Parts: sequence; structure tokens; C-alpha cells
Amino acid sequence: MAMSVQQDGDDEHAPMSEINTTPLVDVMLVLLIIFLITIPVVNEMQRHKLPQISNIETVSKPEFIILVVTENGEYFEGSRKFDSPTQLKEYIKTRAIEKPQPEVHIRADRNVRFDAVGRAIFAVQQGGIVKVGFLTEPPPRA
Repeated sequence: MAMSVQQDGDDEHAPMSEINTTPLVDVMLVLLIIFLITIPVVNEMQRHKLPQISNIETVSKPEFIILVVTENGEYFEGSRKFDSPTQLKEYIKTRAIEKPQPEVHIRADRNVRFDAVGRAIFAVQQGGIVKVGFLTEPPPRA
């Protein structure tokens, strides 16, 4: 590897402090050309068969059971009223055997006591439904 020296000013034989990038650029251009030539060849050489699929019927989503808990602690599903958590549990047992099993979404009043909601959750769990969620209203936009 050669070293370049400056020939200006007082110090005629001082080494040059700048890096000579010409060899680096030459090597990078050669590597770039090699990659540009070899990549299409490699892609053409790799023969493979993609898997073929048939149109599979999608499974329908389960229905939701929307359980409403009013401020007074009453339970409703649609227009059906349940007088007690035991009645609710019996209804849930009849729906839990469906395939796919429905999900229960509880829509509780803002001012309802938590024990009424807790009894509803307990009745749903005893009835055999695994997925229980809550429906809320989103906050108002500013």
C-alpha cells in the first residue's frame, strides 16, 4: 500500500491526512456488479412449487348473548326478563351447548350496584359459557 505525501508549504515530506477513497469505491462497484448479475441467476435456479389450496368454508362467528343489567338489578336478554340469577343460569345452560358457543356481553347500567353484575357473571360461569365481556360507551370526543 502506497502513501501519498504533500508537497506544499514548509513541510514538504509530511504525510497526507485525507483518506484515499478511490480503491474503496472501485471495490464497492465491483461487488455491486457481481450481486446484480448473480441474484437473478440464483432466483431462476431455485425451482419450487407453491402449495395449492381449496376454498375452505369459513366458520361463522358465534352469536352474542347481550345481557342487560338495569339500575334496579334486573336481568334482560333481548325482551326476555329473568326474575333471578337462577333463571338466568338455566337459560345460559340451554345456550351453552350450541356449537360454536356464544359469547356473553354484559351491558350494565352506570349506576348499578356491583353485586348485581357479580351475580350475573357468576350465573353465566355456572351456566357453562366461557367468554364473558362488558359493553361500554366510548368517551365523548373533545
